[in-house]
Amino acid sequence: MAPGGEGREVPPGIVLKEAHYPGRAPVDAYGAGGFRFADMSHRGSILCVPSGIYAWTPERPKDLDTDAFARVVAEAEEIELLLVGMGALPFPLPQPVSETLREAAVRFEVMPTGSAVRTFNVLLAEERRVAAALLAVE
Repeated sequence: MAPGGEGREVPPGIVLKEAHYPGRAPVDAYGAGGFRFADMSHRGSILCVPSGIYAWTPERPKDLDTDAFARVVAEAEEIELLLVGMGALPFPLPQPVSETLREAAVRFEVMPTGSAVRTFNVLLAEERRVAAALLAVE
């Protein structure tokens, strides 16, 4: 078996691609370690940006670094507000991440994941240029 990235093994000839939903969609449900959106479910954290919804590798607030927000920075001109769902409890963003987002002129709000999901859905329904970085919760 060939390596499939992140500790997964896949049969030869199978290519794993980055998980990605190419559009904007509200988050229908969250919990049990994942999310439901666009009639699909995803286990793990997600990043919702103008170009789509992506699987996001951070699992806990301590996993957040500037690399985790590279796609947000790349799409900064299309983002009015970034909501960061930090799991069950609100934690501040690490200072290097905050500085990187500010340098990219990305306004952000940090809150528990549930609050971030609800706010994201409302702002998305209002057709606002909102993005969300959501850590999965159990």
